[in-house]
Amino acid sequence: MISRIDLRGDSLPEGGALRDLLPRAEFDVAAALDKVRPICEDVHHRGTAALIEYAEKFDGVRLDRVRVPAEALAQALAELDPEVRAALEESIRRARIVHREQRRAPHTTQVVPGGTVTEKWVPVERVGLYAPGGRSVYPSSVIMNAVPAQEAGVESVALASPPQKEFGGLPHPTILAACALLGVYEVYAVGGAQAVAMFAYGTSGPDGCAPANMVTGPGNIWVAAAKRYFTGRIGIDTEAGPTEIAVLADDTADPAHVASDLISQAEHDPLAAAVLVTDSVALAEAVEKELEPQVAATKHVEDRIKPALAGRQSAIVLVDGLEEGLRVVDAYGAEHLEIQTADATAVAERVKNAGAIFVGPYAPVSLGDYCAGSNHVLPTGGCACHSSGLSVQSFLRGIHIVDYSRDALADVAHHVVTLAEAEDLPAHGAAIKARFDWKVPGEEVSDSK
Repeated sequence: MISRIDLRGDSLPEGGALRDLLPRAEFDVAAALDKVRPICEDVHHRGTAALIEYAEKFDGVRLDRVRVPAEALAQALAELDPEVRAALEESIRRARIVHREQRRAPHTTQVVPGGTVTEKWVPVERVGLYAPGGRSVYPSSVIMNAVPAQEAGVESVALASPPQKEFGGLPHPTILAACALLGVYEVYAVGGAQAVAMFAYGTSGPDGCAPANMVTGPGNIWVAAAKRYFTGRIGIDTEAGPTEIAVLADDTADPAHVASDLISQAEHDPLAAAVLVTDSVALAEAVEKELEPQVAATKHVEDRIKPALAGRQSAIVLVDGLEEGLRVVDAYGAEHLEIQTADATAVAERVKNAGAIFVGPYAPVSLGDYCAGSNHVLPTGGCACHSSGLSVQSFLRGIHIVDYSRDALADVAHHVVTLAEAEDLPAHGAAIKARFDWKVPGEEVSDSK
């Protein structure tokens, strides 16, 4: 059901050579660009009419409008199962606790007497959020995108999610109910690359969507390709690929826990990655035995879980010891990394590359998906070696405010002029000289007025 990769015996290679030995799904965003480009440009030129046509083509729904009416949001919330509502409200509450603490205050540094640099944090003005609508419904993704944007102070938040034929062309009602709970009332029944294009270009008319400064949220390869296409025009969170879990475990781990956690990510998608890194052959064998009955007892077996576990992106990786295991998980850079070892807290502190780290047997990835308070929009495809998960900081821009007095500028003027001339940019130096009766470089300068 799941393959093995044996890295024991020989010393592990460095850098990219080690990454190349590890399992990874094929996810060619570049190849998808050619297919999303005409869709994006069609939305640019025809706006809402193009969105309606693509809803019929890709989603099998003929829409009269793409903007979801307010009464549909209210109805979805009113009809939401009370237990689901309570769970969503608790997820929102915990996410707000964590993300509110991420807010940044302005800070002023006095560089020299009379010379200060202040860094202030300004939220982007408008954000478009995307909630997938494929194999599963993800109201949790609505929470994970909306809460940090709201806590950052973003003034205008809109959301797009694919229209669903079984719900009369509206997005899934649980998505709509989550939007209502969060106070996000600008919602569009638009999916895929066309949703990203709608936010990037904007559309006109009574149901028109104003352009956004940023688009965030997970999606399929077409959404990822559209994000890449518009990079530079809009800000993005990440090009989300298939979900990943890596588990670093030793012989203290419970094989039933490890197997259930691998399965929990495999049920997302046939391309989902489930990786166990261990120095215990006994644990590897026990996990393999646990997978059989647990997979047989769950849902989505044939269309998602079995293909995911059997795919090239999933494996049990055998290593010589904990040190080698840490090197492997750092090279892999998992979206979700569980540490199920002795002294898991100390081991987790040594990890350098992961989207989020889950420590010990009672912090499974499922907790982070819904109710830990952390964010589950995380870097995939090894991007955790250079990128972070979604947070309040994702929606903030740092702006430096430079405030120097005449004396403070005069004190450093000769250095500025020297560096300008070293870079063959004499006008830069002239902009300094214009403010003073210029003397020989290094000598005092005086006010020219």
